[in-house]
Amino acid sequence: MTTATGTTRATGAVGTARTRIEGLDKVTGAARYAGEVPFAGLAHGWVVVSTVARGRVRSIDDAPVREMPGVLAVLHHGNAPRLQEGFVGTLGPDPVAEIFQRDRVPHVGWPVALVVAETSEQAREAAETLVVEYDTEPHDVAFDPRHPDRYTPEATVQGPAVTEKGDLEAELAASTVVVDELYTTPEQHHNAMEPHAAMARWDGGRLEVVDTSQGTMMTATDLAALFQLDPESVHVRSEHIGGGFGSKGWLRAHNVLAVMAATVVGRPVRVVLTRRQVFSLTGYRSPTAQRVRLGADAEGRLRALDHDGVSLTSTLTEFVEATGGYGRAMYEAEALRTANHVVRLDVPTPTFMRAPGEAPGSFALESALDELAEKCGLDPIELRARNEPAVGPVTGLPFADRELLTCFREGARRFNWEGRDPRPGVRRDGRWLLGTGTAAATFPAGVAPSTAAVTAEADGTFTVRINAADVGTGARTALAQVAADALGADLDRIRVRIGDSDLGQAWLSGGSMGTRSWSWAVMAAAAELRERLALSAELPPEGITVRSDTTEAVGALAERERHSYGAQFAEVAVDVNTGEVRVRRMLGIFAAGRIVNPLTARSQFVGGMTWGLSMALHEEAIRDRVSGGLANGDLAGYHFAANADVPVIEADWVHDPDPDDPVGIKGIGEIGIVGAAAAIANAVRHATGVRHRALPIRPDRVLAAAGAVPEGTTRA
Repeated sequence: MTTATGTTRATGAVGTARTRIEGLDKVTGAARYAGEVPFAGLAHGWVVVSTVARGRVRSIDDAPVREMPGVLAVLHHGNAPRLQEGFVGTLGPDPVAEIFQRDRVPHVGWPVALVVAETSEQAREAAETLVVEYDTEPHDVAFDPRHPDRYTPEATVQGPAVTEKGDLEAELAASTVVVDELYTTPEQHHNAMEPHAAMARWDGGRLEVVDTSQGTMMTATDLAALFQLDPESVHVRSEHIGGGFGSKGWLRAHNVLAVMAATVVGRPVRVVLTRRQVFSLTGYRSPTAQRVRLGADAEGRLRALDHDGVSLTSTLTEFVEATGGYGRAMYEAEALRTANHVVRLDVPTPTFMRAPGEAPGSFALESALDELAEKCGLDPIELRARNEPAVGPVTGLPFADRELLTCFREGARRFNWEGRDPRPGVRRDGRWLLGTGTAAATFPAGVAPSTAAVTAEADGTFTVRINAADVGTGARTALAQVAADALGADLDRIRVRIGDSDLGQAWLSGGSMGTRSWSWAVMAAAAELRERLALSAELPPEGITVRSDTTEAVGALAERERHSYGAQFAEVAVDVNTGEVRVRRMLGIFAAGRIVNPLTARSQFVGGMTWGLSMALHEEAIRDRVSGGLANGDLAGYHFAANADVPVIEADWVHDPDPDDPVGIKGIGEIGIVGAAAAIANAVRHATGVRHRALPIRPDRVLAAAGAVPEGTTRA
């Protein structure tokens, strides 16, 4: 059961619950995903990946395979088209995209060949027949925060890798209460329902790609640069996306290889990754090790906050899971230090994954704050209230707004927090020990320049064109609602076209900035169109179109600390005889800007919270040190939460429109996962008296700690 009433004030279309515009197409199968769009003469590519973790390809015996039924080509480093050397994509240098350019093997699962055939079955059979021989080298895949090659990067996606203010060691020494602990999280994977897929073909001298892309403009721009093409000659479409969470934001093996193959065979070619290939070719969340040191006075006011995180990256390129950034705008302290470090290993390159940095970072810091509250004899919410900052603790910038304590107050009321006995291990329900926990959540509220076009059609309808992406969030519907209100028109008169690079520049679906960035552009175009219509006697047959570009408006925003906030609550039941942990209920209260569509917003919040539960109790990719590959790189071995794990989740929000946004939007895609794992870990501590600082909280770990159940608690 999931519920969310919300307190958003509805004015017209925005703020009212609407079913997805494309909902009927999705439930009837009419909605087409990248792996389903038909093309005449379509051929199929099957990726062959390396079975060694480090070395070189000595030989590829492709002659017998080329003679197999239906096989059209076998591509590899010896015959593939040459790509831009030292390729730099929209987000910077990207050696991961330089596939088949050399014989080097950087990790298990690296593409070493592509077999193209008339059918996917023929391509698969031929790919499994292909013999590849390697010269292997010693590899290192073992993540260790004390690794001798650990280094500090220059920067992360959250800004500087290290921030410091005050004398940390002096404040720790002067503190009455100190927490100094290490928290760890494992490698985790996106596992979107739709595997990555792309079709490429040349049509009249123009490259057309149908891709499962979170940002078709970025994909088109980067493909043009990689293949050294005129950007105007590349067209990328993405009709529907079956989830992405950061893994479908830019170039991956499937779209690069599809373009290569189409160029070589002169026909449309589709490449669909298998589930196992998704685990090695599309990025993931790095494991982390985070040392948190907190020092407070006797009243629980922080004197020192030190959050030091380590993650891994590949030998190909650098990606930092910036866990240290989570607390930079959360709590006041006299001395505050945050740092992020990286270890290069012979593994695939990690990438953005829902709330990168914030999801694992919040587990560590919010768990440590719970430990501090217990040492200070304070309620966890009261401890957080005593450390509310007046301005950004690191930047000194004013907050655009900050409703974190409002979320806690409303959540505590709804969750009956006041009735909680703070003593651990005293509540029971038969064989189950019961506990409750809470944690804060935050995520940056960003916006990026975008363009849009809105047309008043001669038939009385309106067409909105913007290169947005709908990864299952209901973007089409939200944008139609924004346009309807801006135009003063009924929702059923709005048509929305998205997911096409020909529609122009717009931010991709990522960073919880999609709806805000797109809505700003749609609002601007629609508002101007409404003014022009008021001055027009009649519409010409071609209608009237207004285009917008928000670059100047976005650039004029004053510097502020801009964030969404949330308060997470969880109740767990723990059986210390079996090691089972069951989450009985979760509640999340969020301050995340104006809610455009309560129905789809609830799905986003609940989805994130469910993923946080999955992170707390289930998700863990296990890398084998001998082979360098994953021992559980499929959905049979990689566990995640199912409906049976989530009996009751409630997501709600407080009224919190962004004062500097024309619609009042902030962003909701990622904040739902932030703090959720910490709330569950804190609840397990309350239930059992045992603190788990390593995720996931598996049954064997609960059993190993069962001897530490508080005195006076009897086992069933």
